[in-house]
Amino acid sequence: MKQVTIAICNYNYERYLAAAIDSALAQDYPATTVMVVDDGSTDGSRAILDSYGDRVLALYKRNGGQVSAYNHAIASLNSEYVIFLDSDDVLYPSAVSEIMRLFDGGPWAKVQFRLDVMDSEGALTGAYVPNSEPPHDCGRLLRSGWLYPSPPASGNAYRVSALKQIFPVPEEGVNRYGADFYAIYGVALAGPIATISKSLGGYRVHNAGSETVAFANSEQLTKAPRAFNMRWAILRNIAKDRLEVELPATFLDFSHEKATFCSSVYRATFFRRWHWMLLDSGSYLHTIIANPFWSLKKKLGTLVLSSLCLVPYSPLSDFAVRYIANPLARRRVPGR
Repeated sequence: MKQVTIAICNYNYERYLAAAIDSALAQDYPATTVMVVDDGSTDGSRAILDSYGDRVLALYKRNGGQVSAYNHAIASLNSEYVIFLDSDDVLYPSAVSEIMRLFDGGPWAKVQFRLDVMDSEGALTGAYVPNSEPPHDCGRLLRSGWLYPSPPASGNAYRVSALKQIFPVPEEGVNRYGADFYAIYGVALAGPIATISKSLGGYRVHNAGSETVAFANSEQLTKAPRAFNMRWAILRNIAKDRLEVELPATFLDFSHEKATFCSSVYRATFFRRWHWMLLDSGSYLHTIIANPFWSLKKKLGTLVLSSLCLVPYSPLSDFAVRYIANPLARRRVPGR
C-alpha cells in the first residue's frame, strides 16, 4: 500500500489545530502518516502537539512564514504522496482513500477536490470551492498564462516527486506567504491534474459573512493582486531554471482580476463605477470572455452581473459585486 502524508503547517492556531489533526488521524486509509510542522508558534500549540505523542510526527522550527514551513515539510517527506492540510481546516474520513483511487489509476501530479466552506466556528455555510473544474492538461494552459481553477491549499494532494521539482521556493523578503500558490500552479508544469467532483473536507473562512466581498483568509483584497504578480514572477524563474519552461511575463486569472474589480467598484460612487468599467476593465472582461475553463452560460451570467455595477442604485450594484466575489453571498439564507 502506498504511503501518504498529511502535512499540517501550523502557526498560532491552537484553537483549531486539534480538529485538523483529529481529522487527519481519522482517515480510513491505513497507510496515512500525520506530520505537523510548527512554525515557531507562541501560543499553546506545542502542548496540543505533545498530547498526541507518537501518533503525530511533530517538527518544530523557528518562525519563518508559510513558504519556509512548506520547504521544511517537503524536505522531510518520505512518502510518495502528500496532502497539505491547513491547521484550521479538516478532511473527511474517506478523503485519502478516494484520492488514492485516482492516483492509482493514472500518472497524476496532483489530485484536487472540493472543500465545503465553514464559518469560523466550523459550521457549514452551504457553499463550496472551487465552482469550476479544470481540464487534465492544466500545464498547457498554464504555459499560456492561464491560472486554472483550484481549491485552497487543503483541497490538494500531490505526488511528492512533482512537488520537489518546484520546491524549495525562496523564503526571503516579502515572500513569506503564498506557498500554496507555488504548489498548486507549479506542479501543473510537472504532470496532469485530476479532479474529484465532491467535497472531501472543510475550508474554514474567518470573518467573511455574506455581506462582504472578502473571502480569502490570507490577504487583504487590495494586497492580493500585488502578491500574485510577485509570486508569478518567482514561479517564472523556477520554471525556467529547473524545468526549462518559459512562462509568459503576465498571467490570466479571473480570481486575481476579481479582486481588482471589487476594490475598484464596491461601494464606489456612481461616477467611479462607470469610469472604471469604461477605462480600466479590459483585463477583467478578458478573463471572463476568453476564460478556457468556463461554459458560455457562466460567462454570460458573470457579464450580466458585472454590468449591474453600472446601475445608479448602489444597493443593487454592491449586491452584484458581493455575489461575484464571495461564494457565501450565493447561499440560501433561512428566513430571507
